[in-house]
Amino acid sequence: MSIGLIIIAVIVAIVVIFVVYRLIIVKRQNSKLNKERFERIKPLYDKLESKQAITIQDVFPFAKNLLTREVTFQLLSDHNKTDLFPAEFFTLVKGAESNLANWLEFPTELDACPDEMEHVKRVTIDFDGHKNYVHYEVFKYRVNEPHWAAKDGWILGVVGPFFDDSKPYDHPGATFSRINSILKVSPDEEAKWVHENISMRR
Repeated sequence: MSIGLIIIAVIVAIVVIFVVYRLIIVKRQNSKLNKERFERIKPLYDKLESKQAITIQDVFPFAKNLLTREVTFQLLSDHNKTDLFPAEFFTLVKGAESNLANWLEFPTELDACPDEMEHVKRVTIDFDGHKNYVHYEVFKYRVNEPHWAAKDGWILGVVGPFFDDSKPYDHPGATFSRINSILKVSPDEEAKWVHENISMRR
């Protein structure tokens, strides 16, 4: 075997080892995150499972929290108790906000929940040129030091697509953030990019 082939084989082996290592690490991180997420909602889950009486006041802290809001609605829906979900959080934007926060928390994404998040605008796209519209909710968020993305300031994130008849907490199929500073790209441009490169390719 020539030296060139040996070098290529070594490089391929290193790449394969690195990919396998990353897959193992990410799997472990996701497993840890799922456990943490369950612990956040466990008090409410236990009450529902044991058929204890609960009120809107019991649900409110979980609905207010970005990281538990979406799963709280899903949990109440599973138990036919969505009437206990606070009305102020029962909007498409509030649901999308929670969805983005949970997406960003994944180790392969921002690996954190933003310290601040604000809704910027809804971007509407005629996806087939025949007035069949889809909507994307665009947010800006930022994290504090010492997170590596703190230097970027406000960053854009997109949740969608939604349709004219979409309801709060309908699952969006293309939540995404390129971790781009709001100074580098406009909300409309970012939503268009997500539509073309994420949503339309699924």
